Amino acid sequence: MRSDVLSKIILPEEKLPKFWYNVQADMPNLPAPALNPVTKQPLTPEDLLPIFPPGVLEQEASTERYIEIPAEVREIYKLWRPSPLYRARRLEKALDTPCRIYYKYEGVSPVGSHKLNSAIPQVFYNKIAGKKRLSTETGAGQWGTALSLATNMFGLECTVYMVKVSYEQKPYRRSVMEVYGAEVIASPSNRTEAGRRELQRNPNSTGSLGMAISEAVEDALGRDDTNYSLGSVLNHVCLHQTVIGQETRLQLEMVDEYPDIIIGCCGGGSNFAGLAFPFVPDKLAGKKIRLVAVEPSGCPTLTRGKFVYDYTDVACLTPISQMYTLGRNYAPPSIHAGGLRYHGDSPLVSQLYHDGIIEATAVDQRAVFEAAILFARNEGILPAPESSHAIRTAIDEALKCRESGESKCIVFGLSGHGHFDLSAYDEYLSGRMVDVEIPDEILEKSLSELP
Repeated sequence: MRSDVLSKIILPEEKLPKFWYNVQADMPNLPAPALNPVTKQPLTPEDLLPIFPPGVLEQEASTERYIEIPAEVREIYKLWRPSPLYRARRLEKALDTPCRIYYKYEGVSPVGSHKLNSAIPQVFYNKIAGKKRLSTETGAGQWGTALSLATNMFGLECTVYMVKVSYEQKPYRRSVMEVYGAEVIASPSNRTEAGRRELQRNPNSTGSLGMAISEAVEDALGRDDTNYSLGSVLNHVCLHQTVIGQETRLQLEMVDEYPDIIIGCCGGGSNFAGLAFPFVPDKLAGKKIRLVAVEPSGCPTLTRGKFVYDYTDVACLTPISQMYTLGRNYAPPSIHAGGLRYHGDSPLVSQLYHDGIIEATAVDQRAVFEAAILFARNEGILPAPESSHAIRTAIDEALKCRESGESKCIVFGLSGHGHFDLSAYDEYLSGRMVDVEIPDEILEKSLSELP
């Protein structure tokens, strides 16, 4: 079927992927081994058993190309998967571009974002390992919401440490988590030693994902019935998200299309990985496809960070990983894309970027919201601020093609809706929103504190 026939491409339920794709099987260079934060020696699975279940740790270290999705997980996936792929015809017309623009919409999930793709299997593996409770962190709230629902589905308790700036900006996201049965705590908090130290150092701290991770890990280490669950960065999280890219490939084949450019927003990396990783083998085989990760200029991890070993949290409780980082003590400004305010990046994404297999760009938040509103007014979906970074870059690429006359197939990930982000839209529409510039000296200071 030709691409000019359909605007909404629905994959039949029987085409739901039965396996996750593991990019480690095809990478020219695997990430350097993570280090134990105490001994500084290469990390072993046994080191992580106090906070992760065996099933997840097996996936973290695996180099098998395909890993089977458990039947129980696939059955829950069917509540919203396969998710639709749309052709953005009205946006194409508004831009007067010769490009064909598609977006993979993950906002159809029960929690309104892609995060449930990993929350369901993570809770499943913790359930069969006998755990009763999970602790986690969340930035904008999408991951906390996803884990809250997933734990409820499997009968586990859930405690979410929510970055304080998002806790205050997005009260209804907190409400949804509590509806699903989770306990939600603003981070930094007085609940943990890591939180108390940060509040003593800076009583007005707005928090960060690194700090919230520290609190959640400390919480898990303090109870035998509790494990920790992470919504991005780690290999197994990126693995779970690859259902997105696998479905996208099949949907494009239905309309005889192949992407010239794949674009995804990137904070910790799982959203970008989920869409882009299934196309990495094509890139390695010589296909002329660009895989573009988009980050906020207020937290430019790939574009201005260093590829070095660093802690993945503030309190130095988590493994030391080789990744692009701004330094664990970098406190991102209070930009509205809370889910992208992380000092580091996935070791897998980082290695692929270091090897030149993927690209990265950073965009300002006013330009992001300008693109989000243009998209909403033409396509009807109010996008999350995080997803809107991908929209901004997709629009920029389409405008370049308008100038050159080149027709390309552009695919971006619309990883969630923005129904709980209206305060951010209000700030933009009122003219109060400002762009954030990060002076070199701030990054230099943060990067001087690497382990």
